[in-house]
Amino acid sequence: MALVKEYIAKGDHVIALCRSASEALSDLRVEIITGVDVTSDASMTVVQKSLADRKIDLLIHNAGILGRERWPELDFEGMRAQFEVNTLGPLRVVQALRNNFSTHGKIAIVTSRMGSIKDNTSGGAYGYRMSKCAVNIAAKSLSVDLAELGHAVGVFHPGYVKTDMTQGRGNVSAEEAASMLVTQFSQLSMSTTGQFFHANGEALPW
Repeated sequence: MALVKEYIAKGDHVIALCRSASEALSDLRVEIITGVDVTSDASMTVVQKSLADRKIDLLIHNAGILGRERWPELDFEGMRAQFEVNTLGPLRVVQALRNNFSTHGKIAIVTSRMGSIKDNTSGGAYGYRMSKCAVNIAAKSLSVDLAELGHAVGVFHPGYVKTDMTQGRGNVSAEEAASMLVTQFSQLSMSTTGQFFHANGEALPW
């Protein structure tokens, strides 16, 4: 929602893909496509038909779920669900929309520094950490495969944001994180494609 408001304020045309539209989203001046499930191939076909030959300058993928597994109580079904949403979801969406990107269209995947191997000093959150680490490498591969088409791909950590996912805990508001992310997305280019950044501009370790 905060990202949508940032782009509306910039005067951009926003198309919001979501499972269902909240009342707050419906009240905004955006085009909304509902019923989108990033774990479903059939849903991606619907997305393709809905957008047809529309061109996309910037695709932001921010769908994600968070599990809190700690050793040794591991929920393997829960971890599989996180891989479907956090890892395969972004790849499905980019594949489905591969013919919709404008000449210099960009792809920004919202990830987490919890997917950094070097930065992991606290353990736990197995499904979330693994799924985010995996989407990071998927984005890196996309940056290589899409380079000849001129499409830059970046992965971005928004910070520890106060949202429903974090039960309201965090050190930055959704509005603050969105403002910083919009700045980083605007700076994404072929010279920075395939890199991992914090919303504050800091380069993060893999």
